[in-house]
Amino acid sequence: MASLAMDQREGWIWFDGELVPWKDAKIHVLTHGLHYASSVFEGQRAYGGEVFKLRQHTERLIASGRMLDFELPYSAHEIDAACRLVLEKNNLVDAYMRPVAWRGSEELSVPGRNNTVHVAIAAWVWPSYFSVEEKLKGIRLQWSKWKRPSPETIPSAAKAAGLYMICTLSKDAAMADGYADALMLDYRGYVAEATGANVFFIKGRDIVTPTPDCFLNGITRQTLIDLARRNGFTVTERHMQPEELSQFDECFLTGTAAEVTPVSEIGDYRFTPGEACRTLIDAYAAEVQPRRAAAE
Repeated sequence: MASLAMDQREGWIWFDGELVPWKDAKIHVLTHGLHYASSVFEGQRAYGGEVFKLRQHTERLIASGRMLDFELPYSAHEIDAACRLVLEKNNLVDAYMRPVAWRGSEELSVPGRNNTVHVAIAAWVWPSYFSVEEKLKGIRLQWSKWKRPSPETIPSAAKAAGLYMICTLSKDAAMADGYADALMLDYRGYVAEATGANVFFIKGRDIVTPTPDCFLNGITRQTLIDLARRNGFTVTERHMQPEELSQFDECFLTGTAAEVTPVSEIGDYRFTPGEACRTLIDAYAAEVQPRRAAAE
């Protein structure tokens, strides 16, 4: 059975300071953000009724807007409160949440300074991609033909809608070929990231992850680096050549949607998800759901 279309769901969305019925949260077809990608967003999860690292997500949303040369019309405190209100109004405890900010429809040309900045926040139930046992089978990735561009060409530190165009192209192509996702190189040919998640490689107790100097330094990525070190792993951030992947035993992706997802295959390279991946999956689950973990 097909899932209900995103614009046909029931519930409430916070839209420019007000809660509106889900189906009424609409914008005009000549919105600047739609035509010129003047839009930023966040992906965040609530566990047990609390959004994990909410303030960090909110601050990144505001910072992303500034990188696109616009100011959000709400403070971090107001956005945090709105996120909590959306969860409460929709009776959600464990949920995925999507705050988004964009330039409106006053004018439609390349300059966007005369357009009002809007903010909306939606939340819905989006369970983890896989169970722990399914995750430990590992997902298959192919190489993307698209590369992450130079930070001299885009605001690569922003979580901006326009930066995801090549991610959509890459993931659609991978899925059409029977893979779960694609791994992207950067403009120099270094290993970069998957289409919506950061990547880590494991050899024994040593973990290596690409330096995020031209792609997003994910909040989940930062959390996993801290958790890995707390669990006795050494973590090195550096540039990586694709051929180095043959040196590693395990591999995993991190992201708000993906959480911690082991990888079994990237192109011709093979990995066997094992004890290290399980340790980090469990550590992340305990970190985001401390009260639930304590109760168990």
